[in-house]
Amino acid sequence: MTASDALSLALGMPKAELHVHIEGTLEPELAFALARRNGIALPYADEAALKAAYAFDSLQSFLDLYYACADVLRTREDFRDLMLAYLERAAADGVIHAEIFFDPQTHTARGIPFATVLDGLDDGLAEGARRWGISGRLILCFLRHLSEDECLATLAEAELHLARIHGFGLDSSERGHPPSKFARLFARCRELGKPVVAHAGEEGPPEYITEALDLLGARRIDHGVRAVDDPAVLDRLVRDRIPLTVCPLSNTRLCVFQDMREHSLPRLLAAGAKVMLNSDDPAYFGGYLNANIRAVHEAFHFDTDTWYRLARNSFEASFASDAEKAAWIARLDTYFAAAR
Repeated sequence: MTASDALSLALGMPKAELHVHIEGTLEPELAFALARRNGIALPYADEAALKAAYAFDSLQSFLDLYYACADVLRTREDFRDLMLAYLERAAADGVIHAEIFFDPQTHTARGIPFATVLDGLDDGLAEGARRWGISGRLILCFLRHLSEDECLATLAEAELHLARIHGFGLDSSERGHPPSKFARLFARCRELGKPVVAHAGEEGPPEYITEALDLLGARRIDHGVRAVDDPAVLDRLVRDRIPLTVCPLSNTRLCVFQDMREHSLPRLLAAGAKVMLNSDDPAYFGGYLNANIRAVHEAFHFDTDTWYRLARNSFEASFASDAEKAAWIARLDTYFAAAR
């Protein structure tokens, strides 16, 4: 089978996405539509001017724009429309299950009620399931540049809605905000019986991965690409089968790696790490899941076994039930068997 054949299989295969920020799926066209709906003036002349601002030199430079654009999200309908726009693109890329991050603090700080955010996102998930048969779950992420007390206050509000929140995560600026800053917060999250994930080892050092595992109880590491810089950390991830939700286009657009060919993905795979691909903030970083697959293919030309492994990892690493995982993997097996 040729490299082109392998790429075609990878693009069409059923897959899960486990690392996508719903606020990061806000495309310029929708941002301007919501701004008009809500009577908000964006500091850009048009969609092209906004897109031209997507020249990031660090995670922080991206976050500054990310939070500014999120200001257009005001109503339950806005959050529904945002979710539906993502799910439509994800379904077109073969995503059949998505575990989606949302940042309530980005919105409650602007006076948007927590319930407005959650209700709108849930509306979108329900409609997406009806339209495209895509399974979706929400993971609440805390903003690590804020204080632990502020995050604990958000968790207290979230406890009123636990049935609709399927996990807790940690995102935003990694530098200077180690996982250890949030040990009390995540102890409470675990007490609530929800799985925990954390961004670590993207711009931060490998020891942040260790802290996320030991102090937060993280069951998945979001990014984790710096694990290759510490053999002991990488060995532990491989030994304990800790999933890494890698986002290749994000890593290059934020200058974690200067070029895709420098990305640590092949080294992680060669070591036996449980890796899968994701889009992170696709409206800002050059595309959704299949765009990441194309970029990785262009750099590394993975074979069909590797693409199968990446897709299977995405299902196995999900927080779905064993029965759901088995059904999705059977669907994946059937897909690859038909192509051989």
